[in-house]
Order: sequence, then C-alpha cells, then structure tokens
Amino acid sequence: MEITETEDADRNFTKMNSREIILDMLLELEKTDAYVNLLLADVLDKYDYLDSKEKAFIKRVTEGTVERRIQIDYILDGISKVPVVKMKPLIRALLRSGTYQILFMDAVPDAAVCNESVCIAKKRKFVSLQGYVNGVLRNIARQKQAISYPDRKKEPVAYMSVMYSMPEWLIKRFLRSYDMDTVEKMLLAFLKSAPVTLRMEESLTLETRDNLFAEWEKMGVKVSQHPYLPYAVQIEKAEGLKRLPGYDEGFFAVQDVSSMLVVEAADIKEGQTVIDLCASPGGKSLHAASKLAGTGRVYSFDLTEQKVKRMEENRLRMSKENMITAARDARVYQKELCKLADVVIADVPCSGLGVIGKKQDIKYHVSEQSLKDIVALQKEIIKNAVAYVKEGGVLMYSTCTVNPEENEKMAEWICEEFSFEPESMSAYLPEQLKESGDSGMLQLLPGIHETDGFFLAKLRCKIGKV
Repeated sequence: MEITETEDADRNFTKMNSREIILDMLLELEKTDAYVNLLLADVLDKYDYLDSKEKAFIKRVTEGTVERRIQIDYILDGISKVPVVKMKPLIRALLRSGTYQILFMDAVPDAAVCNESVCIAKKRKFVSLQGYVNGVLRNIARQKQAISYPDRKKEPVAYMSVMYSMPEWLIKRFLRSYDMDTVEKMLLAFLKSAPVTLRMEESLTLETRDNLFAEWEKMGVKVSQHPYLPYAVQIEKAEGLKRLPGYDEGFFAVQDVSSMLVVEAADIKEGQTVIDLCASPGGKSLHAASKLAGTGRVYSFDLTEQKVKRMEENRLRMSKENMITAARDARVYQKELCKLADVVIADVPCSGLGVIGKKQDIKYHVSEQSLKDIVALQKEIIKNAVAYVKEGGVLMYSTCTVNPEENEKMAEWICEEFSFEPESMSAYLPEQLKESGDSGMLQLLPGIHETDGFFLAKLRCKIGKV
C-alpha cells in the first residue's frame, strides 16, 4: 500500500510527540520522588488516544531508560566531554533516552534517534546544543560494539553495577547474604521481561479453562502453565487484561505465584476466619476467599480508601461475598479483632528489593536509612497482627524483598518476642520447593526460582501460652 506524504508526516509527528512525552516524564522523575510505574499509568491514561504501538513505545523507552540508567550514564561519561551530572536536565534526559534506544532497541534506526533528538533539542530552545546532542549520540551509535566496561574479575562489584544498572552499595549488601553467582543471576533476572502470572479460579472446569485459553490464543495471547501450581498460568502478548474473555466474569486474577504460595501454605479450611492486614491489591484475600468456597470470612484491610476501592472492585468482579474490605491502619490496634482469626496474613510494607524487575526505580529510592525505617514499621504492624491470631492459629508473614533483616531475622524476632513457632510448609508447597519449606520459612529468589523475589514464613500460635 502506498503511503502519502501527509500520512508519513502524521506518523513522524506522532512519534515525535511520543519522544517528547518520554522526555517530559524523565524530567518529572528526576525532579520529584515519583515512581515510574505510577507516572506512566497517569500519562498513558492522559494520552489514551494514542494507538497501542505508540503507548508500548513510550512505556518501553521510559521504563528502559530508568532501568538502565547506571549503565547509560557510564557510557555517556565515557563519550561526552561534559559529565552527566553537569549536563542541563533536559539534555541529560534527551541523551539518556536516545542512548537507550540506540543500545537496546534494534527496531529503532540509530539515525532516526539522532535526528529526532536533535529536533527536540531545537524545539525546546537548545539550538546551541544541537551539534553536541548529535555528536554524542552518533558516537555512541558508532562505538556501541566497542564500549569498554569494568573488568569482571578485577572489579566484580563495579562490573555488576554497570552491566546490570544496580547501585554498588546494594550489590555489596546482596553479597553479604548470597554468593556472587546467585547475585548475578538475580541481577540478570531483574532486567528480563517477565510474563504476567494469573491465578485461575480453582472452581473452573477443565473444559471452561481450555475454551478460555483457546479464545485468548486466537487474540494473539501466548498462554503457558506455571510449573509450581496447577491453577497458575503465565501469559504474554496480551494487550489489556480487562479485554480478555473471562475477566468480567471473575475467572482469573493477576497474582504472582509467590503470593499464591502464602495462601497455599496457610492451609485455609472452610468456615475459618482470615484477616489480611496489608491486603492491596487484594490477591491473597481473593485467593483465601476462594479457598473458603463461600464459607467463613475474609477481612481485607489496607491503609487508604483508594486502595480499598481497588480491592472492592475485584471483590465484586470475582463475586466474593465472604470477603469484607475496609480502610484500616495496620499500625493501629483493633480491639474487635483480638484473637478473631484462624489465619492472619501480614504481607507487610517492605523495601521491595525482590520486585525491582517490575518496579525499576526502587533501586534508586531505597537507602540504608529507609531499610532501617521499614523494619521498624514492620514491627509496629506485627505487634498488632499477633494479637489477632487465635490460640493454635497461624500467622503468615511475607514480604517481596530479599533482605534478611526484613525476612528470616524478622520471623525469628516474632518467635522470640511472642508465643509463636515456625511450622513446616512442605506439605503445601510444589515439589520443587518442598525441601526448602521444612524450616517454616522460604526465601524465593528471582533468577533462581520461577517467581518474584519473595519471603514467606508460617508461624503457629502456641496453645496456652498467649
């Protein structure tokens, strides 16, 4: 089909606008404490008229530039006469996004990246720096196969920091707990694009599931079975989960397998009472409600009305009448909940170091002080959580981090301070993880396990010693 000059100009205009949208987001991220996933959601909603390919381009370049920032800055510092830290913010953001496109997006011609970056510089009143922008990006395009990186053997921490775009202090912290091979596998996993994991309702018949998957595949969605749980599936190439057949009917929920394992290990029985203290977005609460099969009760709490609204929407969509949602501050003791629950799920706020692959800028926001602060917050919540567990009941403690202070050490603190003891989870874990769950604690690592970085502990309240 022949493309007219007008159509071609329209395409260039849209692409140009896309790059400017990316530029403005990068500038916003640099001057505020915003997180890229939240900013992207707002911006893509604002520009909802863009087609899916343009939205995908904006998402890929914005997230990728943030994710690879340390590596990109290392390369720019080696080529530019002006250090990255001394560049004007707009030029710095423009060069970072351009470098990302040149190095990590083969489908985008290098010449187009250079030319359009120069045009943006001119449009944004940096006419005098057009030549500089052009020269730096063209040098990167010419030299990209010959870039020199730190030596892996002589400078292992510097090498991993640059190659995997991870702050050196975090790598050193990881190396306190894990060997270099494990750390490198984790860092590599953070940079890989992971499929979306869905929890299919266990009440669905095999025929309904198969028909559903067949419909998805006709839409171009790739569906595969997760190796750990029979009701967990992974999907790729899905353009909007809400458009998938079965979404409105509540046949599935987005949930990582690590989160599903919390509910599996709890061994929830029909008629029981479950309290989920930090529940948003509600995956574990919905899963627990399904395990109860319409009996018992799940109290699903989180801090803000906005989070509760999201949980309530999913509760209604999945028809969980035995699930009650409400805004509650987990740090504030609720007398009416005292010794009410057979199972308390405390998936506490954490550093998020296990989900850097999904939330790329966590690694830039976290600090040694924030790690200390989050441990203090977790203890505030736990002091209330333990009070809500019946004698003989279970506390399921979990986080999405790989930091021992928030994980094993916190579970040990709970058992030392309160009348709880770890209980083996092996009987409820998939074959691949049974041995690891014997201690009542399980640390899942990205790149090692088929899940997010995640920790869970099953702690039983001792009878007669509360």
